[in-house]
Amino acid sequence: QGQVVESGGGLVQPGGSLRLSCVVSGSLFSRYVMGWYRQAPGKQRELVATIMPSGGSTNYVDSVKGRFTVSRNNAKNTVYLQMNSLKPEDTAIYYCNAKYLTDSWGQGTQVTVSS
Repeated sequence: QGQVVESGGGLVQPGGSLRLSCVVSGSLFSRYVMGWYRQAPGKQRELVATIMPSGGSTNYVDSVKGRFTVSRNNAKNTVYLQMNSLKPEDTAIYYCNAKYLTDSWGQGTQVTVSS
């Protein structure tokens, strides 16, 4: 399994946007189901979005539908999470997951939505 590295988190005001990126090393990226998860303080980790290996199918948790978009570039071994109209309740550590036979996780990137 490849190494998973997220980037792009930060502090943003409510209503703002961020784009997270996740790079997976190795040659198997096009086989991975990729997922974005998040964990807020005191809460369980929740699945935010998934994208199938071809990129043709995506799924989102209800709370982010219409605001977040997951995409991938298999040539760059990268998956993205475009987050628009951010709300304070989106504040969390965001984790990237690569799933193919086993799970690989990144170290997480902090997203803070606050005025």
